[in-house]
Amino acid sequence: MKFSQFVSIFLVSAFFGCSSDPNVTQEDEMSTINKDTAKEIKIYTTAKDSDYRLSLTDTKQFFEGSQPPETVNSIFVNPDKQFQKILGFGGSITDASAEVFAKLPENKQQEFLEAYFDKENGIGYTLARITIHSADFSSESFTYVEDGDKELTSFSIDRDKNFRIPLIKRATNAAGGELLLYASPWSAPAFMKTNKSMLFGGKLLPEYYDSWARYYVKFIESYEEEGMPMWGISIQNEPMAVQRWESMIYTAEEERDFLKNHLGPIMEQSGYGDKNIVVWDHNRDLMAHRANVIFGDPEASKYAWGIGYHWYETWYTDCYPHCDGFENMHENLALVNQSFPDKPILFTEGTVEAFSTDKYQYWPNAERYGFSMIRDFNRGTVGWTDWNLLLDQTGGPNHVSNFCFAPIHGDTSTGELIYTPTYYYIGHFSKFVGPDSVRISTSVSRNVVLATSFLNPDGTMATIVMNKSNDSIKYSFFLNDRQVDLTIPPRAMQTLVY
Repeated sequence: MKFSQFVSIFLVSAFFGCSSDPNVTQEDEMSTINKDTAKEIKIYTTAKDSDYRLSLTDTKQFFEGSQPPETVNSIFVNPDKQFQKILGFGGSITDASAEVFAKLPENKQQEFLEAYFDKENGIGYTLARITIHSADFSSESFTYVEDGDKELTSFSIDRDKNFRIPLIKRATNAAGGELLLYASPWSAPAFMKTNKSMLFGGKLLPEYYDSWARYYVKFIESYEEEGMPMWGISIQNEPMAVQRWESMIYTAEEERDFLKNHLGPIMEQSGYGDKNIVVWDHNRDLMAHRANVIFGDPEASKYAWGIGYHWYETWYTDCYPHCDGFENMHENLALVNQSFPDKPILFTEGTVEAFSTDKYQYWPNAERYGFSMIRDFNRGTVGWTDWNLLLDQTGGPNHVSNFCFAPIHGDTSTGELIYTPTYYYIGHFSKFVGPDSVRISTSVSRNVVLATSFLNPDGTMATIVMNKSNDSIKYSFFLNDRQVDLTIPPRAMQTLVY
């Protein structure tokens, strides 16, 4: 579905920064203007068993609010109370995504780029994660150096120029010329590891600590020479997971010491001290412990931008909607945020596994995203990075048959694009919440809906509401002392723009 069919987002026409009171900050001015001028609210909806897909379904007028009774479902937004600044939303440009993209007809390639990266005709992605050499979503294992080359004299990213780099450049253009890029390794080259394999875990041998740290530097240098600035890196994808694909293990202390004694200093000495280094890059379950060990050491912490996390401990696909036993995992984010408020928290990877073509439109897959995104942003997350942007009709390619879902699939036999509900659920955030927006205070009076809200730099606000029940729900929405009465369909997401 083309987004040009939808009415454009309502923008509040106001100029900020011209207050006659020198004691009023821009933040104060934004809050005051929004309180006094908010009149109209637009409702965009995606709903199961309907044609609504990020569709403009209603426009209403605010009226003077009144105290609701406890029996009424209510959402309250207070833009004066502001929290974390948002980095952005996006997905991973993997080798698999790039290879599938290259097989699509040119018109479908252009549709794909607009669907993800165009703000008006798509959902406005602003960031992308890439892998440092191969991962499971590559057609085969490979590195950028010849076997045994400790000095990295053979380092070359020529292989990436076939598919991955062309897609990154086209995605950047589609995003308006800027795309925040960060990179993660799944494993060091086999000769640097204890098990002499890129697969099945293993650890980095001490004699290669500096060589591996220089590998990151070489990667950044090579990509930036090709015109792709790097925002940063994560130290290791899933450092506690022994996988049958590319993987490598660090304990918390080992990751701390590698960062403190090798990677951090070498990045700094090489002129890349301004690049952001993300630690952990694994599941919510152990992230508080990892944060305590690394951020609790001042000499290691000074090199770390923040902490990344995945969601594979939760298995919402199997348990939804009865996931109460797993919801506590989200509280680990809140704990890290409270313990280390100067260290941002970034969702670096998530996907639904166990691919099958009969579940392209399986609604719980999307609801897993909506549920996690709302709860995680309300606990301090600053950005969201989905896994593969694009996969084929098999859920691949993947060199170890670890086939998964993507928000969009490309059927390489027909040349068609298949949009899953997940694409639209993510879009309820990414299309309406821009970089440098801030999360604002949002509360719900009853547990029948989930909600979170953001204030954009242009003064517009967006509240995302999720109904995970099978019933249509009426609710009153309050922006300070202004009110509007709304209805959300069963199994639906809404974004309220005002």
